[in-house]
Amino acid sequence: IRNIEINTNNCCCFWREILRDDLRFYFMSPCEKYKTRRQLPWKLAVQILKIFMITLQLILFGLNNQLVVSYKEENLLAFKNLFLKGYSGVDEDDYSISVYTKQSVYDSLHYYSQLRNLSVGPASYAEENGEFLPLIICKKSYKRGSVEPSEEPYDIDAELETDCLALDPESSKTWRMNNASFFELDFYRLVDIEITFALKGINLQTVRSHELPDCYTFFVKIVFDNSCHSGKVKLTLDFDAVSSVCKNWKISGTAQKSTHYLLIFDGFVIIVCLSSAVLCTRSIILAVRLLQVNLFCLENYNQKVCEDDQREFLNCWYILVIISDVMAVIGSILKMEIQAKSMTNYDVCSIFLGTSTLMVWVGVIRYLGYFEKYNVLILTMRAALPKVLRFCCCAGMIYLGYTFCGWIVLGPYHEKFEGLSRVAECLFSLVNGDDMFSTFAEFEQKNTMVWLFSRAYLYSFISLFIYMVLSLFIALITDAYETIKGYQTTGFPMTELQRFLMGQKEGFPLQGQEGVGAECGEAETVHASVMLCCCKRYSI
Repeated sequence: IRNIEINTNNCCCFWREILRDDLRFYFMSPCEKYKTRRQLPWKLAVQILKIFMITLQLILFGLNNQLVVSYKEENLLAFKNLFLKGYSGVDEDDYSISVYTKQSVYDSLHYYSQLRNLSVGPASYAEENGEFLPLIICKKSYKRGSVEPSEEPYDIDAELETDCLALDPESSKTWRMNNASFFELDFYRLVDIEITFALKGINLQTVRSHELPDCYTFFVKIVFDNSCHSGKVKLTLDFDAVSSVCKNWKISGTAQKSTHYLLIFDGFVIIVCLSSAVLCTRSIILAVRLLQVNLFCLENYNQKVCEDDQREFLNCWYILVIISDVMAVIGSILKMEIQAKSMTNYDVCSIFLGTSTLMVWVGVIRYLGYFEKYNVLILTMRAALPKVLRFCCCAGMIYLGYTFCGWIVLGPYHEKFEGLSRVAECLFSLVNGDDMFSTFAEFEQKNTMVWLFSRAYLYSFISLFIYMVLSLFIALITDAYETIKGYQTTGFPMTELQRFLMGQKEGFPLQGQEGVGAECGEAETVHASVMLCCCKRYSI
């Protein structure tokens, strides 16, 4: 029996040492792994390569996107000046321009001329099979309505009816003459008028880069909004732009776009990101397998590894890298579709590529964390995050209360409080000390009660959040920083996992279980492998 016990203890010591070696190797830095087992740091190499490739890809896409966005914005401004009579060059609010008389509505409705003779840009009405695509005018109105405000009789049928008319965009001078009944508007019944037509344009900015230009189709929509029936008709112009490859263009000094080189580069980026995701997934699977330390402790010491030590195996950096890889792959695929003219949504592609690049550069901090002089930020954020989140939950309740109160009371009297999102943005800027005087000054004194309330509202919010909430928020982070700074001088608290990895030979009594779990013949003490199964921290 004595020999069996000795063999069992020897076997236990053997597996413990193997487990310790595997755990040590898992928590090593890439340089330490190379020095120990000559294992090349593939994940580090892939991450460095991925940083440069994704950044280069983002720069190339961003330069092209800026040209496209500027072209669309300038065309939108040009169309507003061409098709909206009296447009000043600046939108009035969330609409382009407003009119107040019937004659102004009719003048704006017929404000169309020969586009080719009017516009200085290469734009014209779209054609199909040699004919211009029709300009469609739809007016929406109440089915029946009779309003006489002086006598207060109202007879309105809330059901809406829509009447549309297709016209030749090049014959705008004869519209009203040939369709007089359609253009006789009953303004007391009229809800809105919608005009839609298609234009063709060409982006010649790429010619300077010795590349063939892109052709665009603009689906323009002009809306006359009279839904409020307040005497103010709001005109809005917007369009959807669809790009396509120009056909039958002969421009000297240009060449075909190097699209195939960009597609190959994007494909290589996808391969690198997939490789990075596979390596990180492999590391997560390895960490799950190494959690067999739980099984080891249960079988040999009837204890479990504490949750703090178990979380050490869940490397959030790997999860961040995998998410960034997935977003980079999706963004690269969308970018390839845009280059092939299969889609034109630059915004979605920009979100994926931009977010993935952000996560990739944030992931670099992981490797700086292996150096003691560079990991202060990571350690401070990790120490302060739980307290900061709890504090933000409490402060957020007060913030939401001020947001709802400001919106309902001050919204009708101040443009910064017209919507919940605008109120939240205004209050956030006030917390940071921005735009304070203009927020106070723009309140009109038309309603004395509301004006007095606005003063009490703003003074109380600024005093509470700047002098108390923001100060306490900074104090929480400062306290975490001072704690980390002290640990760097005196030593960090050591978890039982770290003591187990260091292989310390000192024994500690197991609280409430004397003599339990003796290691290799030691009856009264417990080895660090047993203490790994407990939740305690000791100073180094």
